[in-house]
Amino acid sequence: YVAPVKDEVLYKRVQDLVEAKFLATFRGKHPKTVLYPALDVIKTEASAALADITDANVLKTAMGYLDDIKRNAMREVILTDGIRPDGRATDETRAVETEVGVLPRSHGSALFQRGETLSMVTATLGTRTDEQRIDSLRGETFKNYMLHYNFPPYSVGEVKRVGSTARREVGHGHLAERSLAPVLPVPDSFPYTIRVVSEILESNGSSSMASVCGGSLALMDAGVPIKEPVAGIAMGLIAEGDRMAILSDITGTEDHLGDMDFKICGTSEGITGFQMDIKLDNGLPKEILKKALAQARAGREQFLAAMNAVLPASRKQISEFAPAILSLKIPEDKIRELIGPGGKVIRGIQEESGATVNVDDGGNVTISAVVRKAGQKAYRMIQEMMMEAEVGKTYPNAKVKSITSFGAFVEFLPGKEGLVHISELENRRVEKVEDVVALGDQISVKCIGIDGQGKVRLSRKATLAPVG
Repeated sequence: YVAPVKDEVLYKRVQDLVEAKFLATFRGKHPKTVLYPALDVIKTEASAALADITDANVLKTAMGYLDDIKRNAMREVILTDGIRPDGRATDETRAVETEVGVLPRSHGSALFQRGETLSMVTATLGTRTDEQRIDSLRGETFKNYMLHYNFPPYSVGEVKRVGSTARREVGHGHLAERSLAPVLPVPDSFPYTIRVVSEILESNGSSSMASVCGGSLALMDAGVPIKEPVAGIAMGLIAEGDRMAILSDITGTEDHLGDMDFKICGTSEGITGFQMDIKLDNGLPKEILKKALAQARAGREQFLAAMNAVLPASRKQISEFAPAILSLKIPEDKIRELIGPGGKVIRGIQEESGATVNVDDGGNVTISAVVRKAGQKAYRMIQEMMMEAEVGKTYPNAKVKSITSFGAFVEFLPGKEGLVHISELENRRVEKVEDVVALGDQISVKCIGIDGQGKVRLSRKATLAPVG
């Protein structure tokens, strides 16, 4: 590639038209809503002044020079005056506003606004059945934490068709996702599937970092016991020869016309994620990197302070709208007993309790239910099923399952049956079992013995008051 030769005469003509205007505009300390229209006006006026150029290629070259002059003007103002287009100093961050619990029906929600960038983030808690299944060349895996980032056209004042997720959205979402991952609780202590969604409502740079800050708040609002809050900041750089300015919390214009976009996320203790894009031909000197990291930490601590003022730690209880999840461990040799032939037993527990029950190959049982009482009932049923018969113990809610001529078989624990011999039904002689019990009756029985084969002998008579 050979760069085209610069037309000095044309460049000087365009420079005379727009340079002073660009310098004045960038020194005007304008917000985005004023800056962008002002820059457009300069471009429109320049186009009108260059209307005598009839060659399309020459006109295209002239407009390219205009963009170069705009870039140089912004950089010159920052390097010379130490003032950025919106009036901030190079190490100054934008004002932050935060709010949590903005969506009453979601499990956790937060609004995070930094200058003209606004993100609404929700956190949703699900069960193990909500995990994302990933089928890759390395085999099947499951993911119990996801962060999705949406950047609708209206966030930057555009009107266009909303299509599939763009590469930019995937990248920004991935950065935010991995930056929050280190502070999440381990699944063994918090057996929920976690989904965070960041909706960018307005954007002027650093929307992925707003997603990190808002995501941290939404997780805490949902009651997820994260280790520490996480904040993110985007750092920029303007470098011309020996002159250099490091910019904290950059805007879209500074990202587009600057030399670096360095996103850094972390807690008050350290960094959890970062990403860097640079336009310098020779890379980034170590000294500049150290200064950028130190300046970023100061800005990050300001954001953390603003977040802590709204919600300093995770809520003690998860949202009342989140599913109740209980867990317990059963012996591996009892897994088949819990599942039952063809899944009959576990389906019966689910139908009776109204909860969803899952068990893995290690004997870890997870119970989830929309209504907490349903989950607690399933928990008790499984606990009782795992119990072994104890000689001398009374079981007050044994159910008669079948009747024979010599006695009744009753289910005294879920899935466990024993025989009440006809001689153990009453304190008197019983002619027929049906004279005392019928199918489906609930009776109180006492375990009076277990033989060598594990068969349980029960007695109803032992639970009755002795005959006077």
